Amino acid sequence: MSDFEIDWERERRTGVPEAVLCVSKSVPQIEAILAAATGAGRRLLFTRLEPAVFTTLDADSRALLNYDPVSGTAWCGPAIAEADLKPGVGIVAAGTSDLPVANEAARTLAFLGFQAPVIADVGVAGLWRLMRRLDEIRAHRVVIAVAGMEGALFSVLAGLINAPVIAVPTAVGYGVSAGGIAALHSALASCTPGVVTVNIDNGFGAAVAAAKMMHKI
Repeated sequence: MSDFEIDWERERRTGVPEAVLCVSKSVPQIEAILAAATGAGRRLLFTRLEPAVFTTLDADSRALLNYDPVSGTAWCGPAIAEADLKPGVGIVAAGTSDLPVANEAARTLAFLGFQAPVIADVGVAGLWRLMRRLDEIRAHRVVIAVAGMEGALFSVLAGLINAPVIAVPTAVGYGVSAGGIAALHSALASCTPGVVTVNIDNGFGAAVAAAKMMHKI
């Protein structure tokens, strides 16, 4: 008996297809899931696939995957053509260190059929960097904000734009900011209305929430 069962009906029920979290899965398990998906002719998203694990997959499995080492995401099956990606979602990252999480969100959205440009290194330590990109950010209907340290970007950004802001606190930081707890508390305690929050480093969850919002707008 197989130790996994892919939920192919999830997209019909929820509007979002099945995804595979690779953390704690063995290489043989990942290869078996990939083989099941390709054998069924289905697209499948893999998250948290670390480069060290990806390189240990057999060559045939690696060849089947569209892999990005920065975000740790991969998918099998054809990518949606860039010209067919729907606009409307933007991603704002406070610092360069937040890019792995921001790129996880961007890649997830691309898999789901949405453009997701990333505007990076616009944290509040240099507020002028955010302000000069503000018109660009305001063009989006939903904005994902990714920030670690004290997470000040969430409140500042939500106070400047009319789109809903999905806050993604990251584990970037040290001291009292270590592990993303300070950024998470900042997002949850924001005095600026219109901020909703996902778990620490959960770029995938933010992307799914943004996609669902876009389906309802």
